[in-house]
Amino acid sequence: QVHLVESGGGLVQAGGSLRLSCAASGRTFSSYGLGWFRQAPGKERKFVATINWSGGSTYYADSVKDRFTISRDNAKNTVYLQMNSLKPEDTAVYYCAARESSYGGTYSSGYDYWGQGTQVTVSS
Repeated sequence: QVHLVESGGGLVQAGGSLRLSCAASGRTFSSYGLGWFRQAPGKERKFVATINWSGGSTYYADSVKDRFTISRDNAKNTVYLQMNSLKPEDTAVYYCAARESSYGGTYSSGYDYWGQGTQVTVSS
């Protein structure tokens, strides 16, 4: 069992930056694939980024590529999402997720554990 807790959300102006963190419990964290998803009001949850167990492989949605960076620190059981050049359309609740596999993937249905989410609001 893995328990995930996100933090770092908030209100930021367009063009600004935020770093989200997701702290995990569980001794097997380092073997899991991880991902970030987001859900805007009235819309479905969408893939943002994923990272494999070692951090050596990452993949991003086109909408955030070159602006967001996913990373992990297995010693701290934490995954991060650095978000730069934020846009109003990035406004959403951001969720981290863990999958009992070496790789995360882009489909939310493939993940086994979810955090409660953290709100990110980007003002224009």
